[in-house]
Amino acid sequence: MPLTTSLYTGLTGLQTNSQMLDVVGNNIANVNTTAFKASTATFQTQVSQILSNGSAPSAPLGGTNPSQVGLGTRLAAISRNFNDGGLQPTGVATHAAIEGDGFFIVDIGGAQRYTRDGTFTLDRDFNLVTSGGGRVQGFGVDGEYQIIDGLLQDINIPIGVLTIAEATENVNFSGNLNADGEVATLGSVVTTDPIFSDAGATVPAVAGDALTGLFDGTGTSMFTLGDVLTFTGVTRGGANIPDATFEVGPANTTGSDGFGSTLADLMAFMQSISGIDPTQAGSPGVTVTAAGEIQVTGNLGTANSVIFETTDIITNQGTTNAQPFTWNNTQDATGESVRTTFVAYDSLGTALTIDLTLVLDTADNSGTTWRFFTHSADDTDVETFLGSGTIQFDTSGQYIGANNNTISIDRNNTGALSPQPITLNFSDQFGAVTSLADSNSQVSSIGQDGTPIGTLEDFSISEDGTIVGVFSNSLLRDLGQITLATFSNNQGLLEVGGNLYTNTSNSGTPQVVTPGSGGAGRVIGRAVELSNVDLSQEFINLINAQTGFSANSRVISTSEQLIQQLLQTI
Repeated sequence: MPLTTSLYTGLTGLQTNSQMLDVVGNNIANVNTTAFKASTATFQTQVSQILSNGSAPSAPLGGTNPSQVGLGTRLAAISRNFNDGGLQPTGVATHAAIEGDGFFIVDIGGAQRYTRDGTFTLDRDFNLVTSGGGRVQGFGVDGEYQIIDGLLQDINIPIGVLTIAEATENVNFSGNLNADGEVATLGSVVTTDPIFSDAGATVPAVAGDALTGLFDGTGTSMFTLGDVLTFTGVTRGGANIPDATFEVGPANTTGSDGFGSTLADLMAFMQSISGIDPTQAGSPGVTVTAAGEIQVTGNLGTANSVIFETTDIITNQGTTNAQPFTWNNTQDATGESVRTTFVAYDSLGTALTIDLTLVLDTADNSGTTWRFFTHSADDTDVETFLGSGTIQFDTSGQYIGANNNTISIDRNNTGALSPQPITLNFSDQFGAVTSLADSNSQVSSIGQDGTPIGTLEDFSISEDGTIVGVFSNSLLRDLGQITLATFSNNQGLLEVGGNLYTNTSNSGTPQVVTPGSGGAGRVIGRAVELSNVDLSQEFINLINAQTGFSANSRVISTSEQLIQQLLQTI
């Protein structure tokens, strides 16, 4: 009986050493496999044969121990080492590695699988996929590029295809407004020669007169139905105002910027294109005097000076370059002021040029107050004036606050958001406008948050799995978030090949979390996790298995020889 037992135990030893060789061989074979987790075989004894039972001590005799002969060994378990492998930077934007617990979630034919292998690529539809075509799962974004938590979906990164533009919401300014300047008290005034409502040039024109019934000082009719006036050379603060056209008549038949039948209609049009704010001090606006003169009074401050120079007429008979008005400069504007121009963007990425004029409004024992005016020819209606407000400074010239500093620009019939609000910030973390004594005033825009159209050029994966897109217009926007799955028992996962695992009843159900939360590790972008096989240890295990195999072989051969000797003696 002992001979057969030794033969059996030798055979079990050969089997377990063979199994150990399988595990070691698999580890060595996968030493360069991305994110491979090394396995370890553990063994246990089989049941033992009882030759004699032990006995308890008695009065005449001492106790005896049981006598047993072991019946060999067997495989107890094969466990994986789920410790992190080393990280290898690759520089590839689609690659990702996990540092800590967790698995990437991939969809393969509608079934969820789990992997540590982050050698992802983009397929033709810009889905983030594994080398085997499994689609990486995570959270998407809404129309405002905000992460939508809770709903797993394919991660899609349309690089080179996705375009974006951002409307300007804030514009920041810096500079100094000369507190030592002259407080504004006068606006510019320009007038025409007298206009009359009769051919004898005796009755001065009034606002309600029909344009076709107006005459100049020589008794010549000034306008006929269908004439188109072109205002050129109009300036405000030295800046040219774009040419504008006005059709004489009750309807716009020529596609002009404006139309009207009365002198009041024409004056309202002139006030709109000049950008005058009639609500401010100094009685600004376009009026007709008692002498029949059209009078244009600008807002206070030299940078608000409005000058009309040339008005051409294309008559309904085709005659051009008629000059119905002769302009006279009757008053110069006064007051410390400065004008600056900045660019903003609408929601479609169209550049909008906006003028900002600042005028010293008051200076007293509490500090200074400056009034600002904003204008833009890119406003889609005839009115170029956008808004006005005030800025207050203390006696140290430091910014206190601003009123009405959110302006609005119309973008009607452009497809863009209209009206578009824009907030003017005269103080922020990067700088502030001051009002200190200086030789002159100087203010400029130092930044705004709108952008023209941009295309997705690159992206990066953050530690929390957020995929941040980089656009050609320098915008950064979230495109999605890679999620991880964690399990109560990683050892319970079933390997299905291709660096993939599936859950089993003993692994527990997957808990979907974002990287860095819920016990999950963080994600390292542009890197991959290496195999955690310790090659030197595997060679030691290989030697141990080989030695054990040789020893068990010797047990078998010895047992066989003894049996043969036994048989020969019978």
